[in-house]
Amino acid sequence: MNNEELQQLVSRISLESFHKPFMHRAYFNPRLRTTGGRYLLQSHNIEINPKAFEMYGVREVEGIILHELCHYHLHLEGKGYQHRDKDFRALLKKVNAPRFCSALQIPNSRSKKQRPYYTYECIQCHQRYVRKIRFNVNRYCCGKCSGQLMIVE
Repeated sequence: MNNEELQQLVSRISLESFHKPFMHRAYFNPRLRTTGGRYLLQSHNIEINPKAFEMYGVREVEGIILHELCHYHLHLEGKGYQHRDKDFRALLKKVNAPRFCSALQIPNSRSKKQRPYYTYECIQCHQRYVRKIRFNVNRYCCGKCSGQLMIVE
């Protein structure tokens, strides 16, 4: 599916489900990572994560489009368009739109590299400190007794 087909799909869903035209742009945004799509308040455009289409297909994208169109139409009408608003939740229920999209990241993979923990110990009082970031032991001292620190492997 390309951007032109997505635009046609959004326009069709808007007319069928909301009986109102979609007058702005809809397109795939590959920079989206964890969200299925988003409605942009300033431009009124809708962005869809292409990974949702790759992983789950057209049915998932249709659900995301319904959700984003709820934001779109409520915002243009001046009603409550945010997730916590009563109007938004009622419209979601009315058009049978999902509140959340399916998971787009593999649960065990991490976007950031997992860091090791560093353990430091005071030479005098044996107080231990566990830190995520390594530091120079010559520049810092124990907070309990002001003794010298050493790194523990």
